[in-house]
Amino acid sequence: MSLEIGVISAIAGLLFGYFTFSRNRDRDVRSSAAEDAVVRTKLDNISVGVDTIRLDMKSNERAVAEVSDRVIRVEESAKQAHKRIDGIERNDDK
Repeated sequence: MSLEIGVISAIAGLLFGYFTFSRNRDRDVRSSAAEDAVVRTKLDNISVGVDTIRLDMKSNERAVAEVSDRVIRVEESAKQAHKRIDGIERNDDK
């Protein structure tokens, strides 16, 4: 009788241990999946932010190039205007 109680207790302990392990394993898997989903969501948001910044930088580069071209044209125009003014001053001196 004592042997039967010992065997039954051992089997019950093994079953209890297995079910506890199984339940905790499922909980760990769910927790890990939730954490992975959060990380992926954050990475997606960062990716979208980086893409937006790239588009803004390209737009700014175009604007700077346009302003640079306009400055070059204004400098050329000012140079020509100074030449004309110098020519007018020479004519007045004569």
